[in-house]
Order: sequence, then C-alpha cells, then structure tokens
Amino acid sequence: MDFAVLGLGDSSYAKFNFVAKKLHRRLLQLGGTALLPVCLGDEQHELGPDAAMDPWLHDLWEKVRVLHPMPLSLSVIPPGVPLPSKFTMQFLPETPRTCSEEQCVARTDPQSPPSELQPFLAPMVTNQRVTGPSHFQDVRLIEFDIAGSGISFAAGDVVLIQPQNAASHVQQFCQVLGLDPEQCFTLQPREPDVPCPTRLPQPCSVRHLVSQYLDIVSVPRRSFFELLACLSPSELERDKLLELSSAAGQEELSQYCSRPRRTALEVLCDFPCTAAAIPPDYLLDLIPPIRPRAFSIASSLLAHPSRLQILVAVVQYQTRLREPRRGLCSSWLASLHPGQAGPVQVPLWVRPGGLTFPETADTPVIMVGPGTGVAPFRAAIQERVAQSKAGNFLFFGCRWRDQDFYWEAEWKELEKKGCLTLVTAFSREQKQKVYVQHRLRELGPLVWELLDRRGAYFYLAGNAKYMPADVSEALTSIFQEEGGLSGPDAAAYLARLQRTLRFQTETWA
Repeated sequence: MDFAVLGLGDSSYAKFNFVAKKLHRRLLQLGGTALLPVCLGDEQHELGPDAAMDPWLHDLWEKVRVLHPMPLSLSVIPPGVPLPSKFTMQFLPETPRTCSEEQCVARTDPQSPPSELQPFLAPMVTNQRVTGPSHFQDVRLIEFDIAGSGISFAAGDVVLIQPQNAASHVQQFCQVLGLDPEQCFTLQPREPDVPCPTRLPQPCSVRHLVSQYLDIVSVPRRSFFELLACLSPSELERDKLLELSSAAGQEELSQYCSRPRRTALEVLCDFPCTAAAIPPDYLLDLIPPIRPRAFSIASSLLAHPSRLQILVAVVQYQTRLREPRRGLCSSWLASLHPGQAGPVQVPLWVRPGGLTFPETADTPVIMVGPGTGVAPFRAAIQERVAQSKAGNFLFFGCRWRDQDFYWEAEWKELEKKGCLTLVTAFSREQKQKVYVQHRLRELGPLVWELLDRRGAYFYLAGNAKYMPADVSEALTSIFQEEGGLSGPDAAAYLARLQRTLRFQTETWA
C-alpha cells in the first residue's frame, strides 16, 4: 500500500504532531510504502502550516499523477475557476413566522443532556471583574444557573460556550456585502450526501447566520483569498488577491493578515468591489463557522448546587492595526450584563476534561495553577473539601497580590480550617521575578516526600508557552537533588508519573 501522511499541529504543545508521526511509523512497520516523508504542518510557523504543506503537496501530486495518470476525458480545473458552492440559498419573498433571530437549536428545557447539537441556554447570574481596576487585564468570574438542565460535572471537566458576533460587526458585514439582515432563506446542499449545518434553523435569517454562525472576525487563511480571487469582478482587486494566495506571496500574506491578526471582515472592507459581488451561496464556503470555546469549570456542584462558574481572561491586545484585537468569546461574555436589560442566556454544554482526580481520601494532590490556570483547581479543592479529602497543596502564581490574586479570601479561609496548603508566587513584587517553578524548587523536600513516599498526584494548568517546560525542569531537578536520581533516571521517573496519570496537565496556547 502506498501512503502519505500530512499532520497539522502546533509546536507550542509538547506532543507536536504526535499522531501523524506515530501513524507514519506504524504504516511503515505494516509494510506500507511512503510516497513522501511525513509532513508536519506547524501553526506556530510565521507562514502557518502552509510553509510545510506547499512544497509537500506539490511533490505529492507529482507522485500521484505518475502512479495514477488522469483519464484523457478529464482535465485539470484551471486557476481562477471556483468549484461550485456546497450549498444554495433560496431567499424567501416574505419573512415567515418561524424565521426569527430568537429561533435557535438550543433549548432551556432539554430532554437529554445538553450537547453541541443541542446546547442549554443557561441564564447568566453574575459577571464580576476580579482583577484590580489598574491591572492590565480584565478577568471575569462568571456564574450560570444550570438548574433543570440535566448538566452534571466533576472537577476537571470543561464547559463549552457558543459565542456570537458583536452587533456592530454583523451590521458592517451586511453593509459591505449588500445583505439585508432581515431577509430569510432556506439552505439546500448541492450534493445528496452533504447535510445542512445542524446549528442553522430552516428557514434562517441573514442576521442569525452572520451573528451566530459565520466567524467573520477570525483571521482568514490562504483558501479565503483563493476563493475571493475567483469571485472578484475587479481586475485590480483580483490581481492582489491572486498575489496574496500564491505560494510566492505567502510572506506578504503573513505581513498583511497573519501577523497583525487582520480579520475576515477587515479584509472584505479592504476589497469592497469583491465583497459586494460575493454570491450568497458561497458564504459558507468562504467563512468558517464559529467554533465553541472551552473553559475549565471553576466550581463544584457540591459547593454551589445548580451553579457553574468560569474564570475568563478577556482577550485584548494591540498590533500595528488601529483597532485592538479582541477575543470573540471572552469579549462577548464580558459585554453581557445580567439584570440590566432583561435575562441573559448563554448556549453551553459540558464535556469531560483532561484532568481526573484520585478517588481515595488519603491521596495527596499537588496543584500548580498560575493565573487563570487555577480555575480547575478551585473546582477540585471545593469538591475534595466537601468530601473530607485532605492533602490539598496549591501552588498559585500571579503578578501582584492586590491585583490578580484570584479567590484570596477563599484560600485563606480554607488554610485556617486546615483544608489547604497554599504556596504563592507574586512575580512582580520583588526585584527578581519569582514564579511557581521557583517555589516548587524551594519546597523540593516536601514535593519529593509527597510524590515518592505518599503517592501524591501532580497537576499543572495554565499557558502552554514556557511554564509547563519550566515546571517539568523544576521537578526533574527535585528528583535529582532530593531523590538522588541521575539525569536519565529523573526523566524516566517523570515519564512514569505521566504514564500512570500521576502527572496530568491542562494547558492552552
């Protein structure tokens, strides 16, 4: 069997393209013939996965054409000719009663546990900023009422939230494309085996499509520019789009779009003649759907019955573009104010997370959660305290004690009761920055005692960039200094903890 493996990954994660590498090796072991070396696309590359994919795909098609020549009756589709759209939109002459923005697949009284196909519309109870007013980042503690939802969760589980586009962006998008937001349509697939998106009602309004389905503020990929070029009636704009979507134009595309994080909506505003000529049939081919965002659940049902809490860092940063870049979901959640303009409902559902905690009451847990990484450990501590489980050790790090020390009063109260051992690292409160890995090293004898003699579980949550590697390095140093292990033995000890799920991580880029 001839084969070729293309992997899409992110090198900021420890197991970069692990599945692609393993699959390639296994197919070779089974006697397969690799047409090409495995391709490892990397989201972290300045040109994105295309940097590796472009030359690899060129070579792949050369190999495939030799092995499987094209029939004489077929020809290659020439550049600039778009494939047919996946769907056709049939616009309705009048707005039917069932076509409204309120119509949604989600229900407030689900008959089965909520899921992506049928999320629960959870009332937002509170939306409170928990960082100081002078702190650079807006972090929110948000609570939802999940009474009657059928939702159940344990420490380590995550909640998925389906966000919406801002009303101002929806209005701007419709203006640029010449769409009437109140017009309704039905969607028909061109191919019989292609289902319609389950999140879109039938019939559907343009406003619903743009506000709740199309990710118009995502950073577009190269395929977006390729399709736009095919649809453009303007020679000037088409030439520029072809340049940006060509293999030779990837550095320019990165400079224009990827590095400054320019959104699809902003690109369409830069190419107004093209945007105004986009056939509505191609909207779902051009713009990807809004993906749900996952948040660690920061509360336990044993401490807060019928409630679900999350800790949300509102994403906002500046690039060379005039407008700040904003995270779609976090900004949308931060804009919601329950009680001010009637009830606020958020579509959500729960799924198991990557962290599982020991059932036995006498097994200690060491939790390292700097910043918002502490969220799943609050749920774990609340759950374990309610179950009378001792041996809870929390290493928490932030910048300033008086600005971003989340749940300080709660931790101090648990310390007084003897339910928690808290170790803090405030990185900016002294000349030399101090992080959680420094505190781990300082308490090396305790960490070794807990892991090696008392069978503790070790948990790590937070940003994936530097912290996981720094903490792993601190642990291997502790194993060498306190346990007397050699470098290779310390690495093997850490690997054994991971293999037996006594070292678990939940990180994000």
